[in-house]
Amino acid sequence: MVSEVTVAIIDRSEVFRAGIRQTLSAQRDFRLMDCDPDKEPLDFIDTYSIDVVLLDIDSPISKGLELGREITRHYPNTRVIMLSPYFNDEELFESMKTGAAAYIDKRSSTEDLVRTIRRASRGEYPINDSIIARPATAERVLKQFQEMALTGLVKEKVAAPLTTREVQILRHIANGNTNKQVAHVLGISEQTIKNHISAILRKLNANDRAHAVALAIGNQWVSIDEK
Repeated sequence: MVSEVTVAIIDRSEVFRAGIRQTLSAQRDFRLMDCDPDKEPLDFIDTYSIDVVLLDIDSPISKGLELGREITRHYPNTRVIMLSPYFNDEELFESMKTGAAAYIDKRSSTEDLVRTIRRASRGEYPINDSIIARPATAERVLKQFQEMALTGLVKEKVAAPLTTREVQILRHIANGNTNKQVAHVLGISEQTIKNHISAILRKLNANDRAHAVALAIGNQWVSIDEK
């Protein structure tokens, strides 16, 4: 039996929210809900145990990104998919920094949207594919990690040392691998990987995977060119 995925559409436009619900209505395993971003969205996510959030980045962009960052910080098991009216490198880069699982164009096909939701609900990060496909953004991401490490900004608030296995997992994440890929390489379950990542974020006081990688680089536990 396929497990139900609770999907929240957070967008100021009631018409857009209704349109997305209609678009996704054929997916019988999706439980669709919507919320105005001005009406306590964090409480909404908490109340309805949302699995995946479709979040309008253009509300305006600073507010959309701020809300996305708050969601990933307070509800790490809720996957955020940033929706943009016009896909561009700057928004992709900023979305990655919030810990979003994906960043897609609002004009994407229904098939692409459904596929992205399903991947995010399984703990994958389709945003990694988007970054790899945009060389300029990928270079910018790696450069930021290097700069954070060099300036020492990431050598703080480490609550507990990581185990050998946790460092190993971080190394794979730093090289852009999904939870599923790491699980396959290490020969353990995807759920075990998720449990390790939760422990890593807690130990490092990290907001998201990108922050955890930066901390690991800064403390010289991993390097971005390790394989």
